[in-house]
Amino acid sequence: MLALPAGDPRNWFRNGFIHLMDCPHGNWWFYVWHRGYLGYFEQTIRKLSGDDTFAIPYWDWTASNEIPAPMFDGVLNPADSEHAKYTRNLAVFTAFIQPTLAKYWGQLSPAQQKQLDARGYTEFQKLWNDVTGFAPSLNPPDGVGVAGNIAYANPCGSRYLTRDNPKLDEKTTYNVSPFIVYSGLLPTDFYNPVNTLSFNSSRTPSHNTPPSGPDIFSVLEGFPHNKVHNYIGGVGPLDPGPYGFMTNFLSPLDPVFFLHHSNMDRLWDVWTRKQQSLGLPYLPEGPDWETYSTEPFLFFVNSEGEYVSDGRAGDYVSMERFDYDYEPGFGEKIIRQSSQLPHEKTLTAPLKGKVLGNAAVLSLPSASVKSHLANEFGSSIVAEVTLPRPEPTSSVREFDVIVGAPPDVKQVSADSPYYAGTIAFFGNMMNMTGMAPDATFVVPLPRKAALFRGMETEATANVSIRVVPSRGPAAAAPKLKSAVIQAF
Repeated sequence: MLALPAGDPRNWFRNGFIHLMDCPHGNWWFYVWHRGYLGYFEQTIRKLSGDDTFAIPYWDWTASNEIPAPMFDGVLNPADSEHAKYTRNLAVFTAFIQPTLAKYWGQLSPAQQKQLDARGYTEFQKLWNDVTGFAPSLNPPDGVGVAGNIAYANPCGSRYLTRDNPKLDEKTTYNVSPFIVYSGLLPTDFYNPVNTLSFNSSRTPSHNTPPSGPDIFSVLEGFPHNKVHNYIGGVGPLDPGPYGFMTNFLSPLDPVFFLHHSNMDRLWDVWTRKQQSLGLPYLPEGPDWETYSTEPFLFFVNSEGEYVSDGRAGDYVSMERFDYDYEPGFGEKIIRQSSQLPHEKTLTAPLKGKVLGNAAVLSLPSASVKSHLANEFGSSIVAEVTLPRPEPTSSVREFDVIVGAPPDVKQVSADSPYYAGTIAFFGNMMNMTGMAPDATFVVPLPRKAALFRGMETEATANVSIRVVPSRGPAAAAPKLKSAVIQAF
């Protein structure tokens, strides 16, 4: 794929631009779009390699918190010399790929251009500005882009983790932990406007438009997906950037992207089989299915190098479309013991917290807390925290959730008794104006009795929640828009 000319849509870099131009995040088409993207990529490898048995491996980061060692070998490393032929500096990358992309842009159908308009890419230059991190309103004409928002990465900075430093840090390891992953597998609906019950993120008018309110990130997308992307790209250690490929929307230029997303796809399959074992729906139904399944995906490329101009979301809901399945990995236990899971949508009423600055205080029945503490699979008490997206020029893209901490605790490490995970904003593109200004993250609260005050003596327990910068000055803490808590 690296050796193919830029004019071939299967070229490695052209394939990465499919993701930049079209991928959905923070909505209910997230899983199905990436399944289509993975499927055509796998078929392309089968075609070009002549190996009809090839299957993309998945990286089960819950079972192993380090990048698999072979991903540092040869072209599986984006810093390899074969990649560097095209990426050694921005001028070389531009000369190689920009003319062909501009020509492709000029051949787009009206339907494709309409989708790009909704995404914020009303002209080719706006898309290219996200490659360079340039925003006319912020940068002088001869200036460089905002470092953290450059989708391009030169070879030495293309991936933060190395052969000698392959491990996820402690906060990313928590975000991919059994507790978080099981919490993400517990919801009982493919989509539900009650976010606690929804396996998927926001329902939106299309896969390229924001919802009427904030983006709502389900547990698996908001925690393991976003945080793994960011840490491999260097968010945290390399603030304020520039980062590696995995941090922004050219993330498929790092081959580890495909192992990461294969695991996300596998977890969708685990959730699907859990639903089947419980006799529950695993896809939208009725009018929701019509809306969901007919959504056009217009930018995929098949193994022959042909554009798939008539694709729909419904084409990709089954893995049979691409003839693959998964060897068992983490999460299978939830299917074997599905009889122990809640089958009914029995939730406490949503309880809104009193918000002051970056903190909220909430109350809920003590009986719900005791049930939560006894739950084996994930969290049965979930908070929804809404905060503004970081400004394009902000050097802070990740925020820790602190639960039950004294007021003088301003920041925490992953081993703190008050740490409840890290909210990570992935892909903070400056010209992709189709993103909602606010985002809601569904946060599973830890099973720790000390976080809930009054549980033993009162009918109602209180819990405090704060959102603070994961690194950097505490003064950069966002002002919460709202906080809501519910329990199964």
